[in-house]
Amino acid sequence: MSVLRNLEQKLAGLVEGGFGRAFRTEVGVSEIARRLAREMDEHREGPRSRPTAPADYVVWLSARDYEGLQGNEAQVTGELAGFLLEHARAERLTLPSSPTIELAIDENLGLGEFGIETLAAAELDSEPPVAAAEAEPPEPVAAREPVEGRALLEIEGTRFTVSPGGTVVGRSRDCDVVLEDPDVSRHHARIALAEDGTWLVEDLGSTNGVAVNGARIQGSSVLASGDRVVFGKVQGSFVER
Repeated sequence: MSVLRNLEQKLAGLVEGGFGRAFRTEVGVSEIARRLAREMDEHREGPRSRPTAPADYVVWLSARDYEGLQGNEAQVTGELAGFLLEHARAERLTLPSSPTIELAIDENLGLGEFGIETLAAAELDSEPPVAAAEAEPPEPVAAREPVEGRALLEIEGTRFTVSPGGTVVGRSRDCDVVLEDPDVSRHHARIALAEDGTWLVEDLGSTNGVAVNGARIQGSSVLASGDRVVFGKVQGSFVER
């Protein structure tokens, strides 16, 4: 059984589906776990023979989802931290400390929406580096204030939080937004916040292309709140928060 499937089953069994109830389906659990692993991968540093990666992350939730997890926070954060530990082991990453997952409220998020933030080492008490194989999942830490710079991608009635650091859309299960449609490429497109503060959508060499407001893009294109974005034949809308 895969680590991700094992995680889903554990979390789905919490007190009448506690975590599953908050996110409505097990797909939400998979998306959060994949996003956490992707954040870890994107922030890895150092030589290929001994890369390091951050160990501390915040999962931003809507007030309703956070309330739905009351009483189950320790189980949820513990299982997600354990998943990250297994991911770090598989990737042979060295972590500065045991993985921690913090649950926090972002009042701008709606039910079922979430965001991921990587905490820099400077924001934490310093600890000596430990190998992933030696680390153990810790207890959750207290919630923090919301942060700026997020957007939403709404597709077929489902809203996905777009990370400023980049959100990949595609058919592959390792994408941040998974679209199970034959006209969507495995890694179809990426949406990210540029250094000048504008949002960009980039075609990752997809077969059927990306269109913004009816016009197929070449390479990348600026996105504005309310723009219609089509991945192959799957339509969505972009909303800046």
